[in-house]
Amino acid sequence: MAGKKRINTTLKWMAGVLSLAAGAYAGYVGVTWLRYGRQVHARSRDLDPLLDRFMPAYDIVERHDIRVAAPADVTFSAACEIDIQQSPIIHAIFRAREVILGSEPDIAARPHGLLAWSKSLGWGVLAETPDREIVMGAATQPWKANVLFRPLSPDAFIACKEPGFVKIAWTLRADATGPTESVFGTETRAVATDVMARIRFRRYWSLLSPGIIVIRRMMLQPLKAEAERRAAGRRAANSDRVAPVAAESMPR
Repeated sequence: MAGKKRINTTLKWMAGVLSLAAGAYAGYVGVTWLRYGRQVHARSRDLDPLLDRFMPAYDIVERHDIRVAAPADVTFSAACEIDIQQSPIIHAIFRAREVILGSEPDIAARPHGLLAWSKSLGWGVLAETPDREIVMGAATQPWKANVLFRPLSPDAFIACKEPGFVKIAWTLRADATGPTESVFGTETRAVATDVMARIRFRRYWSLLSPGIIVIRRMMLQPLKAEAERRAAGRRAANSDRVAPVAAESMPR
């Protein structure tokens, strides 16, 4: 009897949690729907002239950043090479999208590393500042089950107004805040090319953006840890090179 009571209590508790989660998700969808098309102005430190060249006006924007105890070039390299596919949660999010939209699983052999993996999917490089920032972009229809990313040249991306598409641009960026410190930031912008695409993308973004945002946020801590590990390795290597030189310069 006591066991049955515990089961009933557990089921009621789980039902309550699921109800709260469903309510929170419904609230998020409603707020996201209403905010769609309202530009979120960047803080002064987030201003990005390189990205502005390709998409000064947009329907949605997501910005995420984190402080890193590593030089900017080390942080940028770690960002380009991080393997987000190793995260079970991120893998589950991609799998959930397949289930929700009825997509076919991606069985292609893809390279590791965020930048190489993205290029293999169809994202193209729009612009880059070596060791500091890269802007990726594509024209796509993300609401389709089996989404395709169409890379465009920088000029073609700016000029693209083909109906039925969404242009998406995103960045990986590392700004130095000192000789051994930096801030990593990633920003994603999207704009629809016509009214019908805007309607479809608004529905897609309102329903599925939580997973996209989680992916962006979840990459921050592993990236920070990897960049700081590389920075520590660089410092150790430099110390090893300096020590013999110092020893040789000592008077005999």
